[in-house]
Amino acid sequence: MNILIKNATILTMNGEAPFAGDILIQGDRIADMGPNLTADADEVIQGAGMAAMPGLINAHQHTPMSLLRAFSDDLKLMDWLDKKMLPAEARMNPEDIYWGAKLSMAEMIRSGTTAFADMYIHMNEIAFAVEEVGMRASLTRGMVFLEDDGGRRMNEALELITRWHGRADGRITTMLGPHSPYTCPPEPFKEVIALAEQLNLPVHTHLAESKEEVVKIRETYNQTPAEYLYHIGLFERTHALLAHSVHLNRRDIGLLKGMRGGVSHNPVSNLKLGCGIAPVLDMMEQGVTVGLGTDGAGSATTVDMFEEIKAATWLQKLDYGDPTRLPALQALQMATRESAKLLHIYNEAGTLEIGKKADIILIDMKKPHLQPVHHIESLLAYSVNGGDVDTTIVNGKILMRGRQLLTIDEEELFKQVSGRAKRITAGI
Repeated sequence: MNILIKNATILTMNGEAPFAGDILIQGDRIADMGPNLTADADEVIQGAGMAAMPGLINAHQHTPMSLLRAFSDDLKLMDWLDKKMLPAEARMNPEDIYWGAKLSMAEMIRSGTTAFADMYIHMNEIAFAVEEVGMRASLTRGMVFLEDDGGRRMNEALELITRWHGRADGRITTMLGPHSPYTCPPEPFKEVIALAEQLNLPVHTHLAESKEEVVKIRETYNQTPAEYLYHIGLFERTHALLAHSVHLNRRDIGLLKGMRGGVSHNPVSNLKLGCGIAPVLDMMEQGVTVGLGTDGAGSATTVDMFEEIKAATWLQKLDYGDPTRLPALQALQMATRESAKLLHIYNEAGTLEIGKKADIILIDMKKPHLQPVHHIESLLAYSVNGGDVDTTIVNGKILMRGRQLLTIDEEELFKQVSGRAKRITAGI
């Protein structure tokens, strides 16, 4: 199917200034961009008054946790996890996982996210949902090695990779997911790294989200969490996606320098759980790639990436007492091209370029809070919210047009998640 977007304000996120023009999509790729394009198209989208930009890329998610949205707010991290999240998650069956993932995807599509990195259990169900809905995703079976499970988690991770890597017209990729330094002792973690090397796959893990984690690793290994990962060879041997990375000292950041992959900064979740402010600019100054993610809706409550963009830039300005830090365009690039690098899909997504996949969103700028347009990057970073997204396109397929989802039955979705959420959380 060929689609022609006419007369939009185009932001490529690859260093070009915004410009007025058209975008021609042929099949699943961007075929041309520029003023006054003429081409045979199956569908013409009028982009006047719209901003066209790459779809946002959520670099760290736990999609089924949407079923636990606003269930356990205003608690400390370990209370939130031990008293609420883990007991509720233990009640989730594979169908719950499927519908919870779909609920997150509905919110992501509605708020302009076209790709995401996910770590959870029952990943086949999440993969089925991705295949049906039409998003792009990097899927990871989270693995905890604190007790012997006969290799079940590793087998499920390998099954996911074998069954789904490259599927859904190439929209699904996979990673290996040792959960974190404090849940994965050195030997099994090293086995995962060796397997990632062998399969040429990235590793997705959590790092230094809380002060408690830092204390725990220090007491167990006499190292910081970053030193732990460095000494078992993660940064040297494979592409790594590190979620959070809040509590890193200068030496830790030096260990990350030169690594393949980088860090998913998840500011809204970190703020709500009182975890702290990640040293984003210090990492960037050392050449570490820093993208943006939401974490799960169980902590962040929303998976609207425009909220993450705002929070990311405001936090750094506040932390440094300097309003020039992390300017609007850089924050937008974190949510697009930098996150694409973390998911290892930058050759296909993250910027609007001829030949790249057609993952595009259109934002309706004809609203009081988005007028007048002096600097469109500032409006996108500081004023736009997910509800301003009019159209979402992934792989050349329209998933939302005029705020209407085209691949998800919302009425059935809401019916399913309401009953399941009540059952899962009853009595907890």
